[in-house]
Amino acid sequence: MQTYWGIDLGGTKIEGVILSSPSPDAVVIRQRIDTEAHLGYEHIVDRIVLLIDQLKAETGYSPDKIGFATPGTLDPRSQTMKNCNTICLNGKPLKQALLSRLGVDVNLANDANCFALAEATLGAVPAVAPNFQTMFGVIMGTGVGGGLVVRGQDGRAFVVNGKQGIGGEWGHNILEENGYDCYCGKKGCNEQVISGPALQRFYLEQSGQKRTLKEIVERHRAGIDPIATLTVERLLMYFGRAISVITNIIDPDVIVLGGGVGNIDELYTDGVEQLKNYIFNNRVVETPIIRPKLGDSAGVFGAAML
Repeated sequence: MQTYWGIDLGGTKIEGVILSSPSPDAVVIRQRIDTEAHLGYEHIVDRIVLLIDQLKAETGYSPDKIGFATPGTLDPRSQTMKNCNTICLNGKPLKQALLSRLGVDVNLANDANCFALAEATLGAVPAVAPNFQTMFGVIMGTGVGGGLVVRGQDGRAFVVNGKQGIGGEWGHNILEENGYDCYCGKKGCNEQVISGPALQRFYLEQSGQKRTLKEIVERHRAGIDPIATLTVERLLMYFGRAISVITNIIDPDVIVLGGGVGNIDELYTDGVEQLKNYIFNNRVVETPIIRPKLGDSAGVFGAAML
C-alpha cells in the first residue's frame, strides 16, 4: 500500500503522520514527541529519527519518501537552513543529515508553506475554489508568515519555494516605517505589527495594562475599552494594507487565514473593507478570504503532501 509520510518539526514538539491516501480522513497513525531543542542540532536529528522509527515499528510500514515542515528555510544555494526560529538549526545541513540517517528521499518546506499546501489540497480551498490556479496561505499568530501554492500543468498543487527559498515570506515585508525592531534585522515588519504579541504590546503601551489578545478583542466588542478598540482598528487597517501586497502582486484565487489572530471574526468583514482602500481594483475585492479547515493538523498534513 502506498503511504504518505509527514513530519512537522516544531520548536517544542515533533509530530509525525502516515496517511493511507491524500485525505485528512486517511490517518494510519499520528504521534508527537518533544523536540528537546535546547540539547542542540544533533539531538534534534536524533529525535526525528526516533519518531520515524516508532512510526515504522507501530505500523509495519516503511516510507519511500518523507516530507518535512520546518521552522525555517533550506537555502537552495548552500543547502543549509536559514531563518529558523529554532536557532540551532540555522547554518546546518538538515536535509543532507536526514538523507544520510534515513536512507530515503526527503523534501523540506517552511511550515507556512506546508500550511498553505495542506489547506489547498486537503483543507478549506477545494470547497471554495476547486479549480484554483494560485492560492496564498497566511499565518498570523505568534509570528507572521505565508505560503504560495500553484497548480501545475499536471493538475497537482505544489509550493513555490523561489530561487532563494524565501517564496511566500510575507511576514517580513515592511509594514510600518520605523516600527519595532524585528529579529530579521529590519524594522516594522508585518510580524512586528499584526502578530498576536505585537498587538498585545501595542495595547500595553497605550493602556499601561497587560491583557491577552482574546481579552482585548472581547473588550472592543463590548464597547467598554477605547484602547482595545484602537488596537483592533489598528489591526484591521494594517491587515488590509498588508494583504493588498498579496492581492496586487499575485492576485490569488483564494487566501486562507491561519494562526490565532486569524480567528478574529472582524478580519473577514471589516478587514476586507480595509483591503478595499489599498487594492488596485477599483475598491472591489473578489478574492475569497476564508478560514482554514485543518487547524493544527495543517503542518503535518502539508508535509505529507510534499
